[in-house]
This record gives sequence, structure tokens and C-alpha cells, in this order.
Amino acid sequence: MPRPDPSDAPVHVVQLTDAHLFADPAGSLLGLRTRDSLRHVIDQVRREQPRIDLLLCTGDLSQDGSVASYQAFRELTGEFGVPTRWLPGNHDEAKVMAEVAPELVQAVTDVGAWRVVMLNSAVIGATHGLLEAEQLALLDEALATAGERHCLVCCHHQPVDVGCAWIAPIGLRNADELLHRLDGYPQVKALLWGHIHQEWDEQRGGVRLLATPSTCIQFAPGSDDFKVSEEQPGYRWLRLYADGRLATGVERATDFDVKLDFNSPGY
Repeated sequence: MPRPDPSDAPVHVVQLTDAHLFADPAGSLLGLRTRDSLRHVIDQVRREQPRIDLLLCTGDLSQDGSVASYQAFRELTGEFGVPTRWLPGNHDEAKVMAEVAPELVQAVTDVGAWRVVMLNSAVIGATHGLLEAEQLALLDEALATAGERHCLVCCHHQPVDVGCAWIAPIGLRNADELLHRLDGYPQVKALLWGHIHQEWDEQRGGVRLLATPSTCIQFAPGSDDFKVSEEQPGYRWLRLYADGRLATGVERATDFDVKLDFNSPGY
């Protein structure tokens, strides 16, 4: 029997997003301790993903932007011992993130037959997202120089309507500009984000559009007004194949008991 060609082996990627950690280890949202839920998700990943080539952390790693919260996130995710990349979200302090983990905020990473591009869509002092001119230029340069590599582009804010009316105003304000750019680069196979605290998976032309549950509280899909669900926290896995194919799925921390207290401080 012929041996498998190692070049056919996919790149194994895990995405964690929207951890909302606090400086206080007991910090919580709606009574849910965000460090506890992140630990449960990490334990789930360790059980289910024996191989990880790249860990993507796509924003709102912190709720309060504190040094201690980023140090805690780095320590917890550092248990994987794998290459890791961070993006800021609207709750993050990008400068603090870069001080705590300067080597983790690189924008472009080549792994196997793929290039991963991390775009900062956070706007200081705002909840919505915007890709500033330098981020769009970074994207153009990264895609134009990718050669034969397939590309996965990541940001924090959603670039499409996900069916939640209250979330729409806090999405990516120049989404059309981003999507139009991606249309010009057939090597882009997927666009991945966080922010919406729920799963999303649809195809737009040649690009897979993907979002991932939070590692803490979840937003209820299809809601007109702010509404949370009691679904368990989760993560996304991806397999990036050398021929440009992509396989992906969402898994949840099945052993985490979600008990929300709606009289406690919320999101």
C-alpha cells in the first residue's frame, strides 16, 4: 500500500474568540465566570484536537482591557504550546495587548500552503468596526504577495447581516469595501470573525463566511433585541488543505453548566 503523501495533510487550526476576561479571576458576565468558561473550552479543545498548527484568537479577549486579563488569557492558551495570533476587538486595548504579547499580534502568518491575514477592525472608543486605510493596504499587500498560497482572512466584526437586528449597527461599517477586495483575489477561501457570540457559516461566491461562538455567554440567533441563550461556550476547528479545500466545525464545552443570573452585570 502506498504511503500517504505528507503534503496532503491539512493545516490544523483552532479559533477561540470573545473570552471577555477580567483582571479579577472571579470576573463574570450575567453571573458566568469568564475564566471558568474559557478553561472548560480549552479542556474541550485539548480532548478533541490532538494536533493544532495555529491558534487564532479573534478579539474581545478581555472585557476590561487590563494587563492582568491579557496575562491570564496568554497563560491559559499557552498551555497548548502552539503558534498563536491575537486580534483586538471592541472591548480590547490594542496597545496593552501588544505590550503583553508583542509576538502574537503579527498580521500575516504563512503555514503550509496557506496564508492567514489578521485585520484589526476595532475602533477606539466604539463598539462598531471599521477597517482603516492602513489595514486595507495591509490586506492588499498580503494577498498580492501570497503567490500560490490560499488565504484565510480574519477580523473581529461581522461583515454581513447575521439576522440579529440589534447586532447590525455594531458590525463592520465598511464591509462592502472588504468584500469587494476579496472578490478580486480568488486565492481567498474564507473570512473568519467573532463578535456575534454565535455560529455562522455561509458561502459567498468562492469565499466561506464563518463566525464562532464565544468562550463565555452566547447571543441568541435571530433576535431583534439583545438576547442571550443558554447554549454552552465553544470554539471552531478548521482543516486547511493544500488544494484550497477547507473543512470546519463548531464544538461546545458539553461539560460546562451554563447558569445565567440576569440580575448580575451583563455584557
